[in-house]
Amino acid sequence: MRIGLLGGSFNPAHAGHLMLARRALRALRLDQVWLMVSPGNPLKPSKGMAPFRVRLASAERIADGRRIVATDIESRLGQRFTVKTVGLLKQRFPHVRFVWLMGADGLAQLSHWKRWRRLAAMVPIAVLPRPGSVSPALRGAAASVLRHQRRPSRESPVLAERKGNAWTFLSAPQNDISATALRESGQFRPESDQE
Repeated sequence: MRIGLLGGSFNPAHAGHLMLARRALRALRLDQVWLMVSPGNPLKPSKGMAPFRVRLASAERIADGRRIVATDIESRLGQRFTVKTVGLLKQRFPHVRFVWLMGADGLAQLSHWKRWRRLAAMVPIAVLPRPGSVSPALRGAAASVLRHQRRPSRESPVLAERKGNAWTFLSAPQNDISATALRESGQFRPESDQE
């Protein structure tokens, strides 16, 4: 199996996440995309963060349960750091080919992640554009360090066959929806979420 891992706070999950997942399924020829809801992102403040169950429910609403699956696996593994989560997933599912999925805004911040170079060596990475983030991401520290590992987007269908030390930037329509904007507009009120 070929599985894309899209980690995040999903505070809340939204159409941009779904668009990214669908694009990755096609471009990378994945069998599934897992929406891995983080129990707590170490780089984000806890203030304004909805409870985990509410964020997981928002991811479940955009998932189809077959090819796009919302999961609490990171919480069940007791992890908050991506490098540890990916390491455990590779141990538990040795025959699965994983690809880490992220928006360009994530690539721009990747150099702040715990053991990010190790993560890039463990699993191939596919980056999708986000408005205002493409240039900062491609000029950022992580892209600079990993520049020799970048693969052209035409190789994206075989990216999952690599064990790591490879990343690509996929072209896709840019969706400017953000979880922050949804919260600020009042469209996501976790205290009134019905489960």
